[in-house]
Amino acid sequence: TVNISAAETCTQKDTNKAEQFQEHRSMEEKELGYQTRDNYLCQICIRKLYGTTRQYNNREIEVHHIVPVSEDWDKRLDNSNLISLCSRHHEMAEAGKIPRMELMELARRQEDLK
Repeated sequence: TVNISAAETCTQKDTNKAEQFQEHRSMEEKELGYQTRDNYLCQICIRKLYGTTRQYNNREIEVHHIVPVSEDWDKRLDNSNLISLCSRHHEMAEAGKIPRMELMELARRQEDLK
C-alpha cells in the first residue's frame, strides 16, 4: 500500500492543473501579447547578461513564468510574471541561476515601456 499525503496530492493536482494551462488557448493568446511587448527578443540577451553570446536574440524564444504556475495559479496570466527568454536563459531561470527578483524587475520595466 502506498501512502500519499494530502500535501503531495495537492501538489500533484496543482502540477496537473499547471500543465493543462500551458496547453490552453488563453496562454497562447497571452504569449503573443508579451512577446510583442518584448519585441520577440530574449530579455536577458538584449541586456548582455548571464553569458549572452547574441544580444539581439530572437531564436527559440519561450515564455517564462517567473513565479511558476504550480506555485501561484493567480499569476498565470499576469504580465509582470511573464518574460521572453531564449531557451538557454529559460533553462537557467528554471534552475534558479537567474534570480526571480531580477526577472520581475525586467518584466516590470517592459510593462512600463508599453
